[in-house]
Amino acid sequence: MALLEKTDTLTVSYESIDNDHEKFINLLNALDTANNADFPVLYRQLYEHTERHFERENQLMGEYAYPGITDHKGEHQRVLGKFKQFKSRVDKGLITFGRSFVKDRLPQWLTLHVTTMDNALAMHINKQPNV
Repeated sequence: MALLEKTDTLTVSYESIDNDHEKFINLLNALDTANNADFPVLYRQLYEHTERHFERENQLMGEYAYPGITDHKGEHQRVLGKFKQFKSRVDKGLITFGRSFVKDRLPQWLTLHVTTMDNALAMHINKQPNV
């Protein structure tokens, strides 16, 4: 059974954001079943994907003058900070810490973030003319 499934709840009806979420979910599920040797490489892939995903969202927020940009960007910075904390542990061979972050924190965070912040962003973008 997958750690997290792509559902309508995790879809915001904006293609690039939805594609990023799907890749995040796929990497998260791969991490959940990865052996200890593969875990650090997959964790780094998820971290780097998340950085690029957040950069794309930050760009969209600026481009479409999103009024919630400050809070949304702040959330991105907070989550990347947590990712880095756990990455340093994973890099030291403390895989258990990374597994805990992946299983116990990221699925709940993603669900909350998508259904609140990302959904609001996508609704704002989709209301703009010529989108």
